[in-house]
Amino acid sequence: MRVSTGRWVSGADFFDREPELRLLENLVREHNHLLLTGQRRMGKTSLARELGRRLEADGWVFLFADVEGADDAEDVIADIARAAHSVRSLRDRLGERVGRWVGENLDEIGVGDFKVGIRAELNAGTWKRHGRDLLRDCARYERPVLLVLDELPIFLKRMLRHSNGRDRVDVFLGWLRGALQEIEGGSLSLIVSGSIGLEPLVRRLGIPDRINHLYPVRLGAWNRETSVQCFDRLAESQSVSVEPGVAEAVYDELGLGIPHHVQSFFARLRDFAIMRGRDRLTVQDVPEVYRSALLGPAGQKDLVHYETRLKDALDDQSYSVAMEILAEAATAGAFTPKAHRRLEQLYAAVTENVPERIADTLEVLMHDGYLEQTAAGHRFCSRLLRDWWASRFRTSHEPLEHRPLGKQLGGSAE
Repeated sequence: MRVSTGRWVSGADFFDREPELRLLENLVREHNHLLLTGQRRMGKTSLARELGRRLEADGWVFLFADVEGADDAEDVIADIARAAHSVRSLRDRLGERVGRWVGENLDEIGVGDFKVGIRAELNAGTWKRHGRDLLRDCARYERPVLLVLDELPIFLKRMLRHSNGRDRVDVFLGWLRGALQEIEGGSLSLIVSGSIGLEPLVRRLGIPDRINHLYPVRLGAWNRETSVQCFDRLAESQSVSVEPGVAEAVYDELGLGIPHHVQSFFARLRDFAIMRGRDRLTVQDVPEVYRSALLGPAGQKDLVHYETRLKDALDDQSYSVAMEILAEAATAGAFTPKAHRRLEQLYAAVTENVPERIADTLEVLMHDGYLEQTAAGHRFCSRLLRDWWASRFRTSHEPLEHRPLGKQLGGSAE
């Protein structure tokens, strides 16, 4: 089992998630269309790819289209077509139709040129028809097909920046739902996944019905036992000697079993020992590496990733609200009801519909795994994530309850 701190994994590197895999496989084999959700760094892409790998071994066709970089609906259709092109048997099945699109023999054109050719034939007047034909051909294929659209919510957020962005999102999601309903009973199953929440997005846009055909599956964190087992498996596969209790101490420091964070902590501990010429990890190493590596400069790139995804999920004003909430929850221990009321008062002078905006932002922060609601207010789910935010804003964030009205807003997000 190799250490993976930034890429998806499958096969021998894929750890656990057997219950989730069984659930997904059962739903996919029944030809349901799924919405795979979960906190960032939880392994959604790895889970989808591992499911595809296993289904391929049983005769399925697996198509994976990462649409994070798509700018419009035409790009998404081209990404799906490119994924289909990579599968020889399906490419032959699509050959006559797609060949007419690009004017080429599909056996003589590379994947990159193929996507360029497809994209050139797609426009606002043709993408719906070509996309529907593509999905219909997949559904009529003699072998069952699993199609994964990864990072679809990020694509939709990018589409919102265009003129009439909400209408464009509505049209695309309405088209997708209609196209899937037309091929109901066929051999195609769809999984939509992403690192920002699709459900909060469509609710904010007032079009929640556009995804009611997608069966939601939530991917949660590892429990203590699984996190410890993963750490021990990594140590064994990397021939690293570990003192008893190290894996448990790692979980206690993290506070939540996010797979990426378990992997990252192991990698930092291993590097810590190597740099000191030692061949054994001790329990005393854990808090030191937590402070110096995970919360230090090297670990800040992960915090930047969380901030980037927040920017992808929210508009500028809501992003500013989110940073205030997270800074408060990290430095004060919780975003309390009193702090909530004060934030509403502070923002009332600069924006409209403040209660709704804060409520929507909290919904995103909870859906995407930053915060959870408790009797004392909203708290971080992950100790590591809380400490990351606290280390950045401890000296600059003024507690909301102490902040006078008229105080400049958004300082915590600078």
